[in-house]
Amino acid sequence: MIEEAERNVEIDKVAKERIDSRNALESYIFSMKNTIEDPEKLGNKLEKSDKEKIKEAVDEAQSWLSGHENGDKEDFEEQKKILET
Repeated sequence: MIEEAERNVEIDKVAKERIDSRNALESYIFSMKNTIEDPEKLGNKLEKSDKEKIKEAVDEAQSWLSGHENGDKEDFEEQKKILET
C-alpha cells in the first residue's frame, strides 16, 4: 500500500508540472494578445508589421495548444520559448 501511494505521489507531481506548464503557455498567449491590442500598452507603439508578426505567432501558438491539449511539460515549455522569441 505504501508503494502504491509513493507511485501516486510521483504521478501527481508529473501531472501538476504538466498542467502548470500548460497554464503558463495559455497565460502568456493571453497576455501577449492583450498587450498588442491595448493602446495603453504596446497597441499604439508597435508598427503594423511588427504587430502582425506577433499576432501571427500568438495565433500559431494557440492553434498548436488546441491540438496538443494533452502534451507533456516539455512540449508546452518549448512552445512558450518559441513564442517568446
